Amino acid sequence: MRPSERAWALVQGAYDLHVHVEPDILPRKTDDLTLARRFGEVGLKGFVLKSHYAPTAERAAVVRRAVPGVEALGAIVLNHGVGGLNPLAVEIAARAGARFLWFPTVDAANEAREVEELPPEKRPQWARLQEEFRGAGLLPPPIGVLDGNGRLKPEARAVLKVAARHRMVVATGHLSREEILKVVEAALEEGVPQVVVTHPDYPTQALSAGDQRYLASQGVYLERCFAPSHTGKVPWEALFRAIREAGVEQSFLSTDLGQPKNPPVEEGLALFAERLLQAGFSEDEVRHMAVTVPTRLAKGGET
Repeated sequence: MRPSERAWALVQGAYDLHVHVEPDILPRKTDDLTLARRFGEVGLKGFVLKSHYAPTAERAAVVRRAVPGVEALGAIVLNHGVGGLNPLAVEIAARAGARFLWFPTVDAANEAREVEELPPEKRPQWARLQEEFRGAGLLPPPIGVLDGNGRLKPEARAVLKVAARHRMVVATGHLSREEILKVVEAALEEGVPQVVVTHPDYPTQALSAGDQRYLASQGVYLERCFAPSHTGKVPWEALFRAIREAGVEQSFLSTDLGQPKNPPVEEGLALFAERLLQAGFSEDEVRHMAVTVPTRLAKGGET
C-alpha cells in the first residue's frame, strides 16, 4: 500500500519520535543523513534517533548541521550499554542535547522474560545480538526498576530527577505494567514535564483500556506505533479500539521503523494516517495525533 495524497497532506510538518536507523550495531533500512534528506523532500519536520545501545545526541547535532531544515533529535535509552539506571549518563546525554529518555528496552527484565518464551523465529531482531553478548560473558542481569517490595529503586528516581531538571521527555520503554505505573507516578512527582508510555498496546506492555484511560487522565501521552501493527504483533483493530477507548487527545503516532524488511521510514507516518482514515478517524483526529502532539513533545511545550 502506498499513502494517498490525503494521508500525506495530514502528516505535513510532523515529527516521528521513534526511528531506528544507521549508524547502529544492528542492520537498518537507511541511515540518519539519508533519512533527514528524505524527510525534507516529503515535507516532514524531524525525527528522534533511538538506539538501544548508544546515546544519539551528538549524531543528531551533526545531522541538523548537514541537513538544514530537518530537526534530528537525540535520545538515550537506559540499557546496559550506558550503565542501565545511570543518572550520570542521563546528565551527560542531556548536556549534549538529548531530548528523549527511554527506560530500559532490550535489557528490561520484563522484556527478557517475554522473549525467553518466544520461539527463535519470532524473537525480535536484537535478541540474537543479546545472546552474543550473553555468550561472551558481557551482559549483566536484566534491569528491573522495582525492589523486592514493589517500590521504585532509588537509582530510577535519581534518573527521573535529572530528566526533570533538564526538561526531558521520559518514556517508559519495555517495562511491565507495574513498573510503568510506578515510573509514571514518580516522574510526575519529580516534575518531569512530559511523560510517554511507550507502545502500551505491544504484547510486552499490553496495558488494559482502563490503565490507558487512567494514564491519559494524568496527562501522560500514549505512543501508538506503526511497526508493531504492520508486522502483526498488535492487530490493527485492537490498536484502533485502544485509541478510541483511551481517547485521541493524549495519543500520538510514531513509526518504530528502520528494520530492513519494513517499509521506508519516511513513509511510515503517512501509511499510519491512511490506516486511521480507513478505520473512520477524522482528519482532525489524525492531524492531532500525527502532528500536534509529536510537535509538542519535540519542542517541549504547547503548539
